Amino acid sequence: DEDHQQADWVGIHELICQLLIPTTVSLPAPLSEKERQHHREQLLKRQKLILGLAQSRAQQLVLEGKPKEALPAALCALRFSSRLHGSDSVQLVPAYLTLAEISRESGDLQQAFRYLCQSQWIVLSTPGCSVALQALLHHHLGLFCAAKGSFEQALHHLSHEVYLTCSMLGPRCVEASGGYFHMAKVFLHQNKLEVADSLCAKVTSLWHGFLVRSLQAQLRNGKSPPEMSLLSKAEGAQGAPLTAAQAAEGLRLLPAVLRIRAQDPMRRPEETARTLQALAMLHYLAEDFPK
Repeated sequence: DEDHQQADWVGIHELICQLLIPTTVSLPAPLSEKERQHHREQLLKRQKLILGLAQSRAQQLVLEGKPKEALPAALCALRFSSRLHGSDSVQLVPAYLTLAEISRESGDLQQAFRYLCQSQWIVLSTPGCSVALQALLHHHLGLFCAAKGSFEQALHHLSHEVYLTCSMLGPRCVEASGGYFHMAKVFLHQNKLEVADSLCAKVTSLWHGFLVRSLQAQLRNGKSPPEMSLLSKAEGAQGAPLTAAQAAEGLRLLPAVLRIRAQDPMRRPEETARTLQALAMLHYLAEDFPK
């Protein structure tokens, strides 16, 4: 109906409408083998482009807290991933996991469970599946278990996510902070405040160290004002510039840590200050100077 058409248009169709046309029309005949080969190559490029646009659009809308608006883009990503790689390919897992996240955020845990089962079956039946994909699967399984109140299972999956991520990127990687944070939320639900507090401190520590290193990288490129030069003396290895995805993740996690700490403002105030300083560095790197 009209509402579904509008949702599809806003979610993804507007971005890919012109790209879709050559993927649905029949070839004029007769064509030489060279012309058919050229058409196949162009079709493949368009399908890959559509897949990339759909995946990034779905993730963008999920990060913005718009799961229902993200659904058409996620379904489009699954459809084109299946066309490109086959219905049982491990390449479909990111699309299934995005759909599981959308279903979970929308409150449809039964549908989320189905998508997660499909993802897990593909990962388990794929020899040599990448560590990154295994970590991503454990992340979504952990969030699903937490949403349905299975806290011990949630901790099992989230701790596996942290372990796999750190084994791949090192123990100081900021990519592990999400796993630590969601474990902290589970321990809060269990009223284990000391453990939750230590995990929140770990999240802050990872981001603080990462942002100091990012600022150092900016200083080396001569892009920071003189008053920031004190940060160049802080501890930290050589850093790299902050990416948009990292900025979005930091802006999601660090304020959430602050909200948890606001429930007991006198508990370890130095950690609250450290979190605020990390947020200040993050906003500085994102060039949001008033914040």
